[in-house]
Amino acid sequence: MKSKSNLFENVQETLSNRLKPWERTMQFWVRAVNVYTSYKFCQIRVKYVKGKEKQERMWEDQHEIAADRIYSLCYDLGGFFLKAAQIIGKPDLAPNAWVKKLVTLCDDAPATPFEAVQFVIEKELERKPNEIFERFERIPIGSASVAQVHRARIKGATSDVAVKVQHPGVQDIMMTDIRNLKTFAAYLQKTDIRFDLVSVVQEMEKQVDYEFDFLREAKSMEKIGEFLKTINKGKPSVIVPRPIWGMITRKVLVMEFIEGTSIMRLGDEMSKRGISPHGKMAMTVKRSILKDLTTAYGQMILKSGFFHADPHPGNILVTKDTKVALLDYGQVKDLPDVLRLGYAGLIMALVSGDPLKIGKSFEELGIRTLTNASDNPIAFKNLAQMMFDTKLPPGVKMASPYGEGSSLNDVPVQSFPEELFFVLRTIQLLRGLSVGMGINYSCAEEWRQMAEEALSSAGRCIDSQRKNDKGIGKKLRFWRRKQRV
Repeated sequence: MKSKSNLFENVQETLSNRLKPWERTMQFWVRAVNVYTSYKFCQIRVKYVKGKEKQERMWEDQHEIAADRIYSLCYDLGGFFLKAAQIIGKPDLAPNAWVKKLVTLCDDAPATPFEAVQFVIEKELERKPNEIFERFERIPIGSASVAQVHRARIKGATSDVAVKVQHPGVQDIMMTDIRNLKTFAAYLQKTDIRFDLVSVVQEMEKQVDYEFDFLREAKSMEKIGEFLKTINKGKPSVIVPRPIWGMITRKVLVMEFIEGTSIMRLGDEMSKRGISPHGKMAMTVKRSILKDLTTAYGQMILKSGFFHADPHPGNILVTKDTKVALLDYGQVKDLPDVLRLGYAGLIMALVSGDPLKIGKSFEELGIRTLTNASDNPIAFKNLAQMMFDTKLPPGVKMASPYGEGSSLNDVPVQSFPEELFFVLRTIQLLRGLSVGMGINYSCAEEWRQMAEEALSSAGRCIDSQRKNDKGIGKKLRFWRRKQRV
């Protein structure tokens, strides 16, 4: 029988060589080119088909085919591709066929065998798991790209804990994946998507590297939890798990266990309880969830600058009393004040609806476009709203950055600050959730007061014209007004 040490080494070798680097690279490019060329061929074929309905059916069929191929790529190769699936698998960014497939990868990635998990815990905490835990569930409650989480109870304790254990050998394969994606992003940037994709991947590369230090994650979790408690006078809008110090290393993290339902399964949970997912009661709950998340992210980004930067649906739980818990602090971002205040200024510009003010904010933030706000004000305003606001225009259900009607076609983004990528990602999360819930709202409007306070605290002058903006404020807050259901 193999020893635990040998099993651990075998698992580590399997993951590190889950296809050796050159094999992973080859597999990625073969599959990525397959998906890319299939879309290009579909684009050509559609031009020769008459009738909008027939064209739409062709695209839907293409999305279904591509969804299966992308899912297989992400699941089979794992590593950073699981992260990529989390980022693009949102209803406001990707076709429905993609979303249905990729959303299952948020917390159902391939798991490390339990024997190897035991070995990691013993090696890191210098005690056998049965010496520490009264109970430890063998099957993980979730497995993602970097780690998996088990439910357990420490001996002598009265409540459960979550034990996060890093997959052996996963760091090396993720770095290989990022290098491949960086090259692919550079190609897409030149040929199809007129946006600074390379800077986005570079920022992701930096942040992913941080995810392999659970001590850093625990400190970040504690810092954000204390900040939200303080700024909300002991009543934060979201729940942040409490780290259990003395049981945390770079590869093992023990924290408070939060009981709840994944936001991805909220509709199913409502149906089980006899609540119509589209009824008035459900819509009230959904508005409350969006309000809490929007408030928490607004406070983190605009008031602190230090915020949770991995906002995919798998990291959001809803408790029995409909409170929101925000999990996984492996990726956090600390915005420098110049960008934090610059973003606050952009929020004010978005609310004003003035393209020239938006253009000025873009310059301050270091966002460079090939078209000026004065040259094409409508397209410039639409671009800013697509990137930094959750509200969608009437009749629009998906803010695709690469679609035919995308404002990127009229206002290409030449350079984009790497540090702002996770702010952008947060907006995509909130918009994706709102689209999935059937609620269209503006996070810029909801963050306006926080932006004003941030600028005022820094001694920045706020445009006096803000007092005359039409209908913005309490009347426009989506959870304070009636909506059709």
